[in-house]
Amino acid sequence: MSRPKIMVIGSTNTDMVVDLPVLPVAGQTVLGGRFRLTPGGKGANQAMAAARAGGAVTFITALGDDTFGVESRERFTREGIDTGKIVTCAGMPSGVALIMVDTHGENLIAVASGANMALTPERLQAVLPDFHAVPVLVMQLEIPLESIILAAEAAAAQGSTVLLNPAPMPPAGLPDTLLRHVDILTPNEGELRELAPGAKSLEEVATQVRMRGPKIVVVTQGKHGATAFTADGTTHLPAVTVPTVDTVGAGDCFSGCLAVALAEGRPLPAALRFAITAAGLSTTRPGAQDSMPTRDEIEEFLGP
Repeated sequence: MSRPKIMVIGSTNTDMVVDLPVLPVAGQTVLGGRFRLTPGGKGANQAMAAARAGGAVTFITALGDDTFGVESRERFTREGIDTGKIVTCAGMPSGVALIMVDTHGENLIAVASGANMALTPERLQAVLPDFHAVPVLVMQLEIPLESIILAAEAAAAQGSTVLLNPAPMPPAGLPDTLLRHVDILTPNEGELRELAPGAKSLEEVATQVRMRGPKIVVVTQGKHGATAFTADGTTHLPAVTVPTVDTVGAGDCFSGCLAVALAEGRPLPAALRFAITAAGLSTTRPGAQDSMPTRDEIEEFLGP
């Protein structure tokens, strides 16, 4: 089978991670943690997940001309990701994230965006592809919203499937100018509820969101799996049972691998199972990009 083409547009960060016995509350200092420096950023995480899952990935991101930016580009190249459209911003720092992880795998994250916010519509316009050759475009919300809208409009106009992971959710929510160009929305439960705060059930929330544009709303629910809402009804698949070490990047793994499975033409239930399995496997080891499973690992867990 040929590798399906996936375009990812989004952020790249270097994650500075501290492992702690418990997560601190406001004003509290927790001692005893181990420090790790790992690659991250929601866009880069999803690009890495899709590439390792078997996608032929082109990644559009903005990097600073610092050490973190150089190392990020080299890492993408080693993983077989097409880096030809990456934007380098002279004199700007690359993005970083400060992450705390407790012994249960829960986390707190703060991000300094750096060059990610320099991926403006003007810069993006110069590197946008011909989307006729891109079956699935994957995006998130760690770059300027105007750039995401521009890419979604261009991709939708040329027939690409647009998959948006709406995280981190903007305080004002998502505008209809974006949602009407989105085919698949992959929020977690909290993010979905932010889009329809007056609704009571998840199904009611998803229905209201789908009326604004997305054909499919897939809610990731952590240890409870994921639920897809479509015009044909609701499909729920449970999570896989694995020993959880670190949940950082699991949602990104889900979105990247769902894009690959759908681009391969898998029916939605099979695509969900592929993505849920990959996301579960990613939680069995620490880090974001470092934890993304390979195609062989996913298929071995799925079995015949």
